Amino acid sequence: MTTGAPTSPYTTTRPRRSRLRRYLPLGVAAWLVLEIWLLTVVAGAAGGLAVFLLLVAGLVAGSVVIKRAGRRAFQSLNEALQHGGSPEHGGNGLMMLGGLLLMIPGLVSDVAGLLLLLAPVQKAVSRYAENALDKRLRTAAPGSFGDAFQQVRMHRPDGKVVQGEVIREDRPGPEQQWPPLSR
Repeated sequence: MTTGAPTSPYTTTRPRRSRLRRYLPLGVAAWLVLEIWLLTVVAGAAGGLAVFLLLVAGLVAGSVVIKRAGRRAFQSLNEALQHGGSPEHGGNGLMMLGGLLLMIPGLVSDVAGLLLLLAPVQKAVSRYAENALDKRLRTAAPGSFGDAFQQVRMHRPDGKVVQGEVIREDRPGPEQQWPPLSR
């Protein structure tokens, strides 16, 4: 939107980058260097064939885990659709992430993938992610993407989303009973 006021080309301000966008490339580069260094150390100690077999085993194990978790997720979704509810197995996504980490060549990613296959680690990671998401959504500005998620979360106890606006009267009239009785 223009206001008619002249703007100087020298006073442009760049939007501030988030910490994640600033440090993610550095973290990925450090992780890759660590993976390559660890593979060379293991290859020096156990031999190149052992490293190759470890990488192939990780690839096979990861594909089996992803296939199994995908099958369980599809089965739970199918059951939920048949019974009219929502899927109950929330750990399938973390199992798929664990399988993907197993498939990525490297020993550090294999250890992280194996840890994600453990139920206590899955619960801790999902709890942390849920708390971080809730915190992020609570601090969302009105009209932002996070605010849209807050709007979607408003629903009736039976799970149906109620579109519209709630208008409450402070004092019910003589013909109204407060709170209304459900029949």
